[in-house]
Amino acid sequence: MLKEDLWEDAPLAKQDFEGLSEFRYQMRKFERFSENASRSHGVTPLQYLLLLHIKGFPGRDYANVGELSERLQAQPHGVVALVSRCELRGLVHRRPSERDGREVEVHLSKAGERLLLKLAALHRAELKSIRGVFPVPVIGSL
Repeated sequence: MLKEDLWEDAPLAKQDFEGLSEFRYQMRKFERFSENASRSHGVTPLQYLLLLHIKGFPGRDYANVGELSERLQAQPHGVVALVSRCELRGLVHRRPSERDGREVEVHLSKAGERLLLKLAALHRAELKSIRGVFPVPVIGSL
């Protein structure tokens, strides 16, 4: 029997629910902080996440809509609309891909980069202040 099979069959104990509840509570507190920080800087939480995922995309400083859709766990047409709103605000710009003309790259503008740096610094400071708060839920004894 695989370890994954044992995990799925293990009954959940009260401490498991407590651990999962605490994890979700702390995660939601951080999300609330992020929402407030974003709005206080004039962007929506989703716009902040878009900027973050563009800058944080592995191996390069841009991403395409499909990649951003995956990172945001959103439908591509919704991400296109989000990119358009950010583009109107001067936070991002689009460029045709040099390697595939059918693909469009989404890049941060200078204004988007400045805003992201401010917000990311706030988020990092918040994460440092709550270091060790996020419990790792233990499911059963595995």
